[in-house]
Amino acid sequence: MNNLTPMLKQYMGIKAAYPDAILFFRMGDFYEMFFDDAFTASKILGITLTSRGKIDGEKVPMCGIPYHAAGNYIGKLVDNGLKVAICEQVEDPKSTKGIVKREVIRLVTPGSVINETDIDEKTNRYIAAICQDSSNNAQKKDPAFGLAHADLTTGQFFVTELSSVSDLTDEIGKIDPAEVLVLKNGDITGIKELFRYHIETIEDTLSLKDAESILKEHFKTDYSSVSECSEMTNGIIAAGILLRYIKNTQKTSPDHIDKITGYRVGEFMILDETTCSHLELLKTMRRQSKKGSLFQVIDKTMTPMGGRILKRWITYPLINVEQIRRRLGAVAAMKDDPVTREKTREYLKDIYDMERLNGRIALGRATPRDLLSLKASIQKLPLIKEALKDSVSEFIADLIEKMDLLHDVALTIEEAIHDDPPISFKDGGIIKEGYNEELDNLISLSRNGKNWITEFAASEQERTGISSLKVGFNRIYGYYIEVSKANVHLVPSDYIRKQTLVNAERYVTEALKNMEETLVNAEEKRISLELELFEDIRQKLILQSHRIKNTAETVGIIDVISGLAETAEANNYVCPHVDNTCKLDIVEARHPVIEQTIKDEAFVPNDILVDDKKQQVLIITGPNMAGKSTILRQTALIVLMAQMGSFVPAKKAAIGITDRIFTRVGAMDDLTRGQSTFMVEMNETANILRNATPRSLAILDEIGRGTSTYDGLSLAWAIAEALHDLEDRGVRTLFATHYHELTELAVTKPRVKNFNVAIREWNDKIIFLRKLAPGATSRSYGIEVARIAGLPETVIKRAKEVLETLEGTALDESIRPHIGISETENRDNNATQLSLFDSKDIFLRDWIKGIDINSITPLEALTEISRLKEYIETNS
Repeated sequence: MNNLTPMLKQYMGIKAAYPDAILFFRMGDFYEMFFDDAFTASKILGITLTSRGKIDGEKVPMCGIPYHAAGNYIGKLVDNGLKVAICEQVEDPKSTKGIVKREVIRLVTPGSVINETDIDEKTNRYIAAICQDSSNNAQKKDPAFGLAHADLTTGQFFVTELSSVSDLTDEIGKIDPAEVLVLKNGDITGIKELFRYHIETIEDTLSLKDAESILKEHFKTDYSSVSECSEMTNGIIAAGILLRYIKNTQKTSPDHIDKITGYRVGEFMILDETTCSHLELLKTMRRQSKKGSLFQVIDKTMTPMGGRILKRWITYPLINVEQIRRRLGAVAAMKDDPVTREKTREYLKDIYDMERLNGRIALGRATPRDLLSLKASIQKLPLIKEALKDSVSEFIADLIEKMDLLHDVALTIEEAIHDDPPISFKDGGIIKEGYNEELDNLISLSRNGKNWITEFAASEQERTGISSLKVGFNRIYGYYIEVSKANVHLVPSDYIRKQTLVNAERYVTEALKNMEETLVNAEEKRISLELELFEDIRQKLILQSHRIKNTAETVGIIDVISGLAETAEANNYVCPHVDNTCKLDIVEARHPVIEQTIKDEAFVPNDILVDDKKQQVLIITGPNMAGKSTILRQTALIVLMAQMGSFVPAKKAAIGITDRIFTRVGAMDDLTRGQSTFMVEMNETANILRNATPRSLAILDEIGRGTSTYDGLSLAWAIAEALHDLEDRGVRTLFATHYHELTELAVTKPRVKNFNVAIREWNDKIIFLRKLAPGATSRSYGIEVARIAGLPETVIKRAKEVLETLEGTALDESIRPHIGISETENRDNNATQLSLFDSKDIFLRDWIKGIDINSITPLEALTEISRLKEYIETNS
């Protein structure tokens, strides 16, 4: 390829440094792509593939896009997992002989998109970096990992360490990064869960010393003295990897990243990725949509900062009682003062995304209109402070006291930036008159020159007698006098022909040429000076980046509190009592999402009482569609909402601190890991049994249904026993099942209690009452549910025949369930005792014992008697 043009030689040289990126090569008003980049980009962007020149007789493939519309195109490429290298002209073509110098000024990656695409304003866009501890791996059961993640758009930077692969993947699952950095020599081949993320492999390694050097250089201080990560060796290396990558891709220092926030996962309620998914905290499982999630229901934030903080509160609930109570107290204060709440929310509505505006300023991407948006936001701060100055909440009072009103920042922008600047820098007019004397002179010269042009056109019309004569301007030919062909004979002799058109001729005069030179020079100098002044203003604002960022966070927290108060008022939520007991006592609990979405019936609330003394494991039976899963999920959601600082959907709630919520619900393959539904179920259950503590909450739905009946029943029994017996203290557990044999656990385990979701039979049909009642049910009503689903009547009839054949008892002679007798007990039991009672009698006895006669209402008593009578008639 010796016959390459100078431009293509330059292109090939730059492209060689970025082989894995699409190179946007600036050519005038366009970004152009060549060769393979052109083929790839044209397909993804849906633009025409053309060519520019030839090499060895072959056309060079090329496609291009207007530079001013590059954002949307870059976004599409990045969304397809590609990187984009932005190559700009770094010299003025007018003052350069030969080819213009070009350089890559930024590398856009999936995690470093700033404003090129429609980023969800209420979602952080994280880049994560992983450092695996390779020391003594042979002696360790699980490797240790350092994990750093940052949002380049906001400047947030977090560091933590994880002790196992499962902890790592759970944390990354919550972060949901757009990009994950791993060292080439790091062994992640066994971590299949990472494969669904965009993985960027870092070629060279990084030592602890090098990482510390990178961090100290950026933060201009001993970062370890002001952060919580000084002891996190692998975390520090991960942070160094991440910060170096950000600087290399952005080609500038991200000054808005001004601190590292170190944290330990045990400082918050632990929610693994499975639990976040099953509870549909941020998006639904099936459609991966925000609609139908907990976030969508409780989010009434007015600002992007508030929305992002709310998501973090949801995924990182607190475990410190005092911190939770401070948040709840703030929400209560807002809820009880609707006038102040409404005023505050009205002011918040007009605040822009201060965090991301600050980020664009720091990275050199801000426009004059971005600065005006920041100024407008700052001007609302005194109003918010005034509205909340008398709040009875200590939490709100502390926020208001530390809120920096940023008067000087707003004043800097007010004095300098024009109130209605153009979109493009090249049009000028972004700096106010009166801000800079030299600029004022250039503006005056330009203005006077344009007046001269107007007067010149009028005088030439009078001199020539050509009333249609006009003076115009374009970028190629400059100023010109245009005369129609019909009037060419009237043109004076001092007119110099410049251009011929179909219907007109264009001319210049010496006077017009001289004025053009004056005006063009003045305009170019003006634009150049305005750019210098704007850069100077940007540098002044960068020095205040830390203050802007802190104020944005304060505003976001106030927004979350006011939003939660608004949600509590609108949805009739109550303030939970949170303490350090192990008791969950929720009266008339409701599912926060379902109650907002059902249309054809009223939501039926239910009471839940779980503790570590008498009622720790609840075995919940009842037919499909009766509402078992809803009761399980709403209990977990109410606990989570309380500990994040939110009011809850209930009449009354007492929440003992929960260190971790576990869920095992639903049935789904994980084909990416080669796991069947049952394997997924067992993996999730194993995770619960390995990691649960007496302070945890486990909700399990239909354990063991993915295998044969006997295998599944045996496993379900053993799992329920293990949860009851864990550490001789047990785990608070809600266990929904169709294995009615599990209800016999209440006979053998003191803290197991049976409950069922009530139904009514009428005219060979069932009516779902959605009410949780003490005692077990002896039927699943699966055949009746199948009839509702529309199975043919012949199939329903045959199923009943088979069911009658299969139904039987599984008790031994001592009225103990065979499934509940261990091998040891079986060996020691050399004799058995006959009983006067059969299994139905024992079931009836437990049912009656479970009725609380001190609290039951007359109507409920009649209903219960009716159910007992119905059971006796059915089973006699």
